[in-house]
Amino acid sequence: MRTLISTAFVSLDGVMEAPGGEPGYRNSGWTFKDMEFLPEAYALKGQEQEEATALLLGRASYEAFSPVWPGMAEFAEYRTMPKYVVSTKLTEGDLVSDWGETTILRSLDEVAALKETEGGPIIVHGSTELNRNLADADLIDRYHLLVFPLLLGAGKRLFSDTDKDAQKLKLVEHEAYANGIQKNVFEVVR
Repeated sequence: MRTLISTAFVSLDGVMEAPGGEPGYRNSGWTFKDMEFLPEAYALKGQEQEEATALLLGRASYEAFSPVWPGMAEFAEYRTMPKYVVSTKLTEGDLVSDWGETTILRSLDEVAALKETEGGPIIVHGSTELNRNLADADLIDRYHLLVFPLLLGAGKRLFSDTDKDAQKLKLVEHEAYANGIQKNVFEVVR
């Protein structure tokens, strides 16, 4: 079974909306505004590209990333990596042609079936709604979180607010950086 990894920039209060400056959110760009840049705090992002063998996105994140990421040196490993987009709305005609093989999945059952295939880890970037739905369906195996020392209040959150039984996580890697960012890698305990 393949490992499904959710990776996110997240505020201390769980917000992951618009970390890179996406329009329409009051605190857009919170990962770099008034935040000292320390390369070591972001080393996890490079490790993820080396470890992952497929990229999974929700529709909105695909539409935001696909026009930009194919040309960015920071995301070079993702160019040729197979991509999967979970969407009931996208069609083949909506997919970009310069970002490698992309498959549209129509349901969480198809994500579960993908996890059963041969291959290495699948990584989920962005995709707030997809992340919450994957967690509620018990499909996420690991979380890679870069937690920023900020309280943002309102905003899209990584974690579901569904009333459900507690989900135990095991902290398997952590580090704190001089700028206040914390790396937390959790495995989901089943």
